[in-house]
Amino acid sequence: MRFFVLLTAVIFALLRNSTASLFVQGPTESVMEGESVTLECLDSESETNMSSVHFEKLSRHMQMWHRLDMYGYGYYYRRCFWYDADVRRDDGRLLLTLGRVQTWSAGMYRCVSDNATNVDNSSLPFKLTVHYMREVSVNRVGANIFSHYLTPQDDLRVPLGDDVELDCSTSASETPQYSWLKEGEDWMVPSSKLKLKKVREQDSGKYTCTAQHPSVSSLTKKRTISLTVLPEDAAWYESTTGQCLIVSAAGTVLLVIILSMMVFLCCRARQNKSKGPIDDHSQKKPIYKNSVESLASTAGDKQPLV
Repeated sequence: MRFFVLLTAVIFALLRNSTASLFVQGPTESVMEGESVTLECLDSESETNMSSVHFEKLSRHMQMWHRLDMYGYGYYYRRCFWYDADVRRDDGRLLLTLGRVQTWSAGMYRCVSDNATNVDNSSLPFKLTVHYMREVSVNRVGANIFSHYLTPQDDLRVPLGDDVELDCSTSASETPQYSWLKEGEDWMVPSSKLKLKKVREQDSGKYTCTAQHPSVSSLTKKRTISLTVLPEDAAWYESTTGQCLIVSAAGTVLLVIILSMMVFLCCRARQNKSKGPIDDHSQKKPIYKNSVESLASTAGDKQPLV
């Protein structure tokens, strides 16, 4: 019985010694896109030689761990996607510095020991979250797709009595919080959409949409548009929709002209090709009587036959 107890204790001791004690230490605060981040691989028992340890990154698409130093297949992966990743060893420390982190820098990191005798030779994954927010865009709901590209989005001109619905949007690491404000007014609409029913002249003014990141208070984007309500006697082409129709019609006419010219030039080139080469009778070389190219003749002179 004592032998089995001793054997069990030895096995547990071997397993405890063979289990890796590595862990990754990184930033504890929010990381913004464009900042520099440094990760360090540490050993809780201070027994691992960091010269035999390397960093790895989990690919989100292939679900594979890639080595981030200058050895093996990870070298090409690093050169293509992680050119700004700097793995260095300073005074026995293993450091990974990411200069100007981007969205693809976010994900799981770990450090792995090259010692194959360990049962678990890797650390627990460290999750790096990169917060970002893109520029805000404002579109009129129900407008055709051409108006987004053919008319200015910061200046909206609508007829009197029309319904106007504006949609504010952006992309961010987390779903942002939206709000609408009008310059000179004290009201606020806590939504990404702003609806104005049967607009009047007093509805004209500047409207600002604000997108606020829910986790990072300093990450805020704004977009301001100018709304002009036209009077009743305004011409239809003075509105944003009318201007869009004019530009679309002009573009359609120009496209038809270009296509017509291309068809005309193609048809003309095909006709010239079907006629064959032009026979130019102006270039004739003289034919002599005694030459092999001479024609049968009864003339006795030696003058060239023209």
